[in-house]
Amino acid sequence: MTIVKWEPFRDLMVMQDRMTRLFDETFPGLERGCSPGSLVPPVDILERGNEIVLKFDLPEVSQSEIEIKVEENTLIVQGERKFRKETSEENYLQIERPYGTFRRNFIIPRTIDPKEIRASCKDGVLRVILLEKARFIPGGF
Repeated sequence: MTIVKWEPFRDLMVMQDRMTRLFDETFPGLERGCSPGSLVPPVDILERGNEIVLKFDLPEVSQSEIEIKVEENTLIVQGERKFRKETSEENYLQIERPYGTFRRNFIIPRTIDPKEIRASCKDGVLRVILLEKARFIPGGF
């Protein structure tokens, strides 16, 4: 009797390879990692005093390509990271960074004043600062 080494993930790897080939054959012009709309920028959210700060990683996205708005109690941050080929002599061997449009929605507390939202973009990081409305403290000054 021959002993065969059991590889629990072999079937999964074979299935993944088949699916990849199926997509490559079905959509031959589609490059993985560069499909439109595939960008989901990561965000850190922190609380600092009476502020909520959202920090988005958006390298090579200019501030003019970002739209920030509030609809009811939803903060919407959307824009586009465009693929820019700098010279005609460039031949990319691999493209892994995502490009395309993005949209992130966040439910914000009713205590946030939509008129006091501030944003700045520096070093590829978009900072959106949400400020709480002044609270009424009974018996306070």
